[in-house]
Amino acid sequence: MSKKPVLRTLVVGIGSMGASHAKGYAELPGFEIAGIVVARNVDRAGELLKKLEVDAPIYTDYYQAMAELRPDVVSINTYTDTHAEYSIHAMRQGCHVFMEKPIAQTIEESEEVVRVAAETGRKLVIGYILRVHPAWTSFIEYAQTLGKPLIMRMNLNQQSYGHEWEVHKTFIRNMPPLVDCGVHYVDVMCQMTRSKPKLVQGIAARVSPEIDPDKHNYGALQVVFEDESVGWYEVGWGPMMSKVAFFVKDVIGPNGCVSIDKQAGATDPSDVSKHTTVDSIILHSSRTDSEGRQLEEDKVVRIEDEPDHDELCKREQAYLYEAITEDIDLTDHLTDAVNSLKICFAAVDSYNTGQAIHLA
Repeated sequence: MSKKPVLRTLVVGIGSMGASHAKGYAELPGFEIAGIVVARNVDRAGELLKKLEVDAPIYTDYYQAMAELRPDVVSINTYTDTHAEYSIHAMRQGCHVFMEKPIAQTIEESEEVVRVAAETGRKLVIGYILRVHPAWTSFIEYAQTLGKPLIMRMNLNQQSYGHEWEVHKTFIRNMPPLVDCGVHYVDVMCQMTRSKPKLVQGIAARVSPEIDPDKHNYGALQVVFEDESVGWYEVGWGPMMSKVAFFVKDVIGPNGCVSIDKQAGATDPSDVSKHTTVDSIILHSSRTDSEGRQLEEDKVVRIEDEPDHDELCKREQAYLYEAITEDIDLTDHLTDAVNSLKICFAAVDSYNTGQAIHLA
């Protein structure tokens, strides 16, 4: 049996996500951190390397790091405006790429990134963290047993203060919340339906004077798929957000429904670490007897494997390694990444124009 390779990895960006991914690379035997790229905070990068017990150079210039290190893998954990540029350069230099969501800042850029991945034959994994969460993968599998069409209802409203609110305001300046956060849950919808989106409507509101006049910190979208499935997603950030119904994950089909039961942290929407937590999944069957009475009691599936944020990031990197070494076909993965972005940007176009957006 041939020995599995150790992949030299350049980590670009060490914010909360980048630091967690770096931890995963340091702990997994298939990776070796070859270097770190930061915009300014060299001291923080040094502290991270020391904590991880890794001896690697720190750069403030991405292209210099690429030229000098010639890594096997590039992990891009920067703001979205660099995603397309950095990933395309990396793949054309022969590197496999992990990239935090969303795949790019525009639809045109996202399609170019996917085209380059196909052209170069490099593996490209997008950081949809729910794809490696056992409970969420089960949620999707159960939803696929409900028949068609599906009704998919999801939201994620975060009550944020202090530092978290400052971070959210930075995010809002770079990307609408419906896109930044929405791609995760729209990606889930794409996996559930395995159908192309055809119609999107969006609404938004600016409910804070701290937000630029042309920005919004609340938004919602509705999407119709070609199989007639429909989805709803809502997101809001800020100290004004409600603690009521801030976490809804529910899918309905002809055969019944499947819902994520959210109890732990249910009264604390400010704790972002709880937003992937799943206490249990509730399965409801629509089957009835000859007199129209419910045949089956609802079933509750308890979740035993509940990985924390760092463990989920580590599992994303384990999947990247498997995709590279086992030559996994990532066509659906990348198609969903583009479609989820299309849906979310169409919602932005919809609320900006006041019109429903028809997707080709």
